[in-house]
Amino acid sequence: MLDLTVRFLAWMLSICTPSPQGRHRLGAVPPLRFIPAPPPPFTEILDGNASRLVRPYVLSPAERRHQRERRRVAHLATLGIDVGPRHIHGVRVPAVTR
Repeated sequence: MLDLTVRFLAWMLSICTPSPQGRHRLGAVPPLRFIPAPPPPFTEILDGNASRLVRPYVLSPAERRHQRERRRVAHLATLGIDVGPRHIHGVRVPAVTR
C-alpha cells in the first residue's frame, strides 16, 4: 500500500510541477568539495580549580523582589494595565499620568 501511495504522489507531482526547460535547468549535480574544518580555538585543558564557583542564577532577595516586580508589571501590561515606574530620571511621577 505504501508503494502505491508513493507512486501516486510522484505521479501527481510530475503533473503539477513543470518540467525544467531551457539553459537554467539542473543538469548533472556538481561534485561536493571537501573543506577541512578549522582547528579548535582552545587546545589547552582548562583548570576548574583556578576559577571561583559562581552560580549567576542565584539572586539576592532584593534582586528577586525587583525581578518579581518587573514580571508583574510586564504581565499587567499585557492586560492593558499601566503600572509604570514610580520615578523617571529621579523625579517622582504622579499617579494620574501613570
